Amino acid sequence: MKEWSCCKKRSHDFTLFLEIPGCKTGKHTTEKPVLAKATPSPKTPISTPVASTTTNMSSKESCPRCKQGFFCSDHGSQAKQAAPVINNAGKQVSSALPKKVVDINQPQTCKNQGCGQTFKEKDNHETACSYHPGPAVFHDRLRGWKCCDVHAKEFDEFMSIPPCTKGWHNADPVS
Repeated sequence: MKEWSCCKKRSHDFTLFLEIPGCKTGKHTTEKPVLAKATPSPKTPISTPVASTTTNMSSKESCPRCKQGFFCSDHGSQAKQAAPVINNAGKQVSSALPKKVVDINQPQTCKNQGCGQTFKEKDNHETACSYHPGPAVFHDRLRGWKCCDVHAKEFDEFMSIPPCTKGWHNADPVS
């Protein structure tokens, strides 16, 4: 941390430290600047601007974080909800992704943990896949599966733990 000894202004970054304006006209110095006394102004009530909902909404629409749907502490606690997409015919378009068309003869790789076999959809059935439904656990030099509560000290032993569940092969990593 760098600090000017004259005015106690600090910075962690040296380039930002050099950009700190001087405490007197020109360079930093140990002499204190002479402060001009402010002339007292007649006491008039200071009007505080009242934020209206229209200006709040317009600033919310111009805020880059709110435009992207992120949380913005300046404009409320709720992120802006994405409006449904409407096509030219006036019909609402579903935001769900279209289902993937799968060729039943095309080889696919199973994404279930502990399986990884190549299979064809036509050969897939309810006991085709042996896998671990639970997550892998790595804790205190032990490796194992939470679903079957089997642990091993060596990684090779961990990889050779037999799967505990049978089911369908799953080529879709999302589900």
